[in-house]
Amino acid sequence: MKELTFKRHHIELEHGLRQIDLAPLIDIVFQLLIFFMLTSSFALQPAIKINLPPAHTGKIMESQSLEIVVSRQNVIYVNGKVVTLKELKHKLRQFASKDRVLLIKSDRRARLGRIVEIWDLCRQLGFTKLNLATEQQ
Repeated sequence: MKELTFKRHHIELEHGLRQIDLAPLIDIVFQLLIFFMLTSSFALQPAIKINLPPAHTGKIMESQSLEIVVSRQNVIYVNGKVVTLKELKHKLRQFASKDRVLLIKSDRRARLGRIVEIWDLCRQLGFTKLNLATEQQ
């Protein structure tokens, strides 16, 4: 009699193992999918969105020491931080050196007057290596 009960339990265990609950597995897969979708979208978005003007004669710069960005709304950013024209002048004085390279990135819809003001300010402070960023075609 002991042998029969053992066989019955063995058969019940066999039938129980044939059915695997997929709900926890699907939950984990969806969580991993959401995690990777969110982290990849955060990594690809730039901090300041600008549309550079196109140019056929543009060259690729190796490195720059200071980056000035003018957005579509004519807001000035220095290395990713918002500054006024007065603060820009102060930061440029701290950075002034003959060997320093400045890169000015401007949205194609930014006011030309704002870009000329920044360019003129840089020239007044003694910067000789000024570059305008463009989109290569």
